[in-house]
Amino acid sequence: MDEHDDAPDSMAFVVEADGLVRLSWRQGVAISGELAERAMRRVDELNGDTEHPLLVVMRGTGSLSREARMVFARRCTASRIALLGSSAVDRVLANFALGVRSQPVPTRFFTDEDLALGWLRG
Repeated sequence: MDEHDDAPDSMAFVVEADGLVRLSWRQGVAISGELAERAMRRVDELNGDTEHPLLVVMRGTGSLSREARMVFARRCTASRIALLGSSAVDRVLANFALGVRSQPVPTRFFTDEDLALGWLRG
């Protein structure tokens, strides 16, 4: 496992041995277009020329700007994306993000990490 603390105040990345990338957002963070761009650039850097599954831990995310939703609707080097939350608010934010336009790769919301990881690796 390789840990990357990209922006200690807002997000952290871990690359698992099998290549799965885990992006964890800090609880309460307001995800702006700029933060979304930084996150997606970092995913692309970590993946290089190979697509890998992406687990986005968004438990307790504060808000998601319109610009961030547009960034997340673009293609990156994730082969599929699991959004992991724990509350009704997390689900609303995920549904809001997913509803912007059709997603470029299979994307689902989960509240159970084992189910999310199984789906990503399946």
